[in-house]
Amino acid sequence: MTTVRIPAGWPATEERARAVQDELRGRVVLDEPGPPPGTGRVTGVDVAYDDARDVVVAAAVVLDAATLGVVAEATAVGRVPFPYVPGLLAFREIPAVLAALDALPCAPGLVVCDGYGLAHPRRFGLASHLGVLTGLPTIGVAKNPFTFAYEEPGAPRGSSSPLLAGAEEVGRALRTQEGVKPVFVSVGHRVTLETACAHTLHLAPRFRQPETTRHADALCRRALRETTVTEGDGGQ
Repeated sequence: MTTVRIPAGWPATEERARAVQDELRGRVVLDEPGPPPGTGRVTGVDVAYDDARDVVVAAAVVLDAATLGVVAEATAVGRVPFPYVPGLLAFREIPAVLAALDALPCAPGLVVCDGYGLAHPRRFGLASHLGVLTGLPTIGVAKNPFTFAYEEPGAPRGSSSPLLAGAEEVGRALRTQEGVKPVFVSVGHRVTLETACAHTLHLAPRFRQPETTRHADALCRRALRETTVTEGDGGQ
């Protein structure tokens, strides 16, 4: 497991974190289609916390996009680098996620985040932030609609409806399994919304959540149970 080193100059205040979001948001690329579903590699990332120990663990799991078999995986552990503030969760998670991605033995391909991209109050959630910092194509697949409105999509698998901020479509509510609650898909970086939804359906052949998220969630939870962090770990 890799130990996370918090980058020098990492924001320590809400004001600075919002300024970073404002600075980076303009670099999000929205006019690339992204890799076709079922091709190359696709990587799920997720994090788990132990608040009592002030520890965060990130996992990155690479799948073969065609077979959905696991190709590689990596984890990273460190101190939580930012307080809990709604809308600024990326600043708690990104150092560990970057470390896990860097520890992979192969290129990750498309990265699927358990969270949001453009479906974010400041239009710059974890998936967008991670995409801009790495240059990788990224999407967000979340379990709830955050603060946004949507109409319930049709019952069949593949049905969808717009996720709306007023009249602006920031993502889609997507039914990945018939009769199961939808997930909420948004663009991160270098992928269109149509492609993001197609990837999500391809990655969720049996369950509500994509296999990328299921594998990454299980791995980071297991790693958190097994890890120990000494007082000096995860510093500047």
